[in-house]
Amino acid sequence: MSLGGASSGEGPTGLALRAALGASSSAGRGDPFAFHSHPAAWAVVAGIAAAYFLLFRFGATSGGSKPSGRQLWCLAGALLSLAAALTWPIADLAAHWSLTALLAQRLLLTLAAAPLLLLSIPSPVLARLTRPVPVDFVLDFFTRPVIAVATFTVLAVGTLASPVVAAQSSSGLARAGIDAVMLIGGLVLWGPVLRNIPGAHRPGGLGTAVYLFVQSIVPTFPAVIFIFSRHPLYPAFMSARHAIGISPLADQQVAGVMAKVATLPVLWTAAWVALSRAQSMEREGKDEETLTWAEVERQLERAARAELRRHRHPQRRVRVSAIPRPVMGRWSPPGEETSELEPPPEES
Repeated sequence: MSLGGASSGEGPTGLALRAALGASSSAGRGDPFAFHSHPAAWAVVAGIAAAYFLLFRFGATSGGSKPSGRQLWCLAGALLSLAAALTWPIADLAAHWSLTALLAQRLLLTLAAAPLLLLSIPSPVLARLTRPVPVDFVLDFFTRPVIAVATFTVLAVGTLASPVVAAQSSSGLARAGIDAVMLIGGLVLWGPVLRNIPGAHRPGGLGTAVYLFVQSIVPTFPAVIFIFSRHPLYPAFMSARHAIGISPLADQQVAGVMAKVATLPVLWTAAWVALSRAQSMEREGKDEETLTWAEVERQLERAARAELRRHRHPQRRVRVSAIPRPVMGRWSPPGEETSELEPPPEES
């Protein structure tokens, strides 16, 4: 029996199979910092920038709003965040080498790219983009704080399941799909917080702070598992030492610490800003929520659709009261519907 060669029971077929597997594994690993151009990712970034400027070019001809300097800076930040997350070197390390890089990529998508993209679009333009009924239904549903917490938790935790991580490590198409899912998850996360989205469900200052606190705790509980686990959880990142010089277990622990250290300051700072803004408005005697025409128009459109549904389904209008109701001087018993208001009886 030789340590350097095959065992006595291994035939030519076994040697060939092991050599093929070794060659494939070596080719799959390669140099962790070898440059890759990622043309598809750059095409996505360029496509978003082109769509943004085309949207405002055609919108300007029909009296649409133009982006402000602040919104253009937000767009630049969003594009830079997308480029950093989806191209070399973070995308390469996240695909095959390091869980820390994978979580860094997702933090860039959810905490930077998503909110900056939303902030880069003026409210009137967002109103036009979300006016179609199916889009408005999605907006109305997923910006409810409870729904947003549940949705983002499912996306954040589900994409860290071992089979999903293995799929993104072995398939570029799966990686692209998961990246898109995380960007959408970031839009869901920030939907109830940002004030420029007409029709979104926005809690008050205290409600926003509570919402962000919950979002900073519930979806990030896998980070605690990463920190205290005693063995690596992802076979896809067993070569972390070759890439970043630390063991797979240490890479996993660093990933957990980074997820907490990066998430808590961002979300808690946003919560503090929301509380401070609410307190400032209260001291000045102003309404916390500034009512815009885009918001009023969206609520009127929803009310009109609700009224149309009631006309199409008149049987849904019948309501049976559990207690008697007073109607203009008389009491209607439970179950009795009065179509017209009757005048009070004349006094003799």
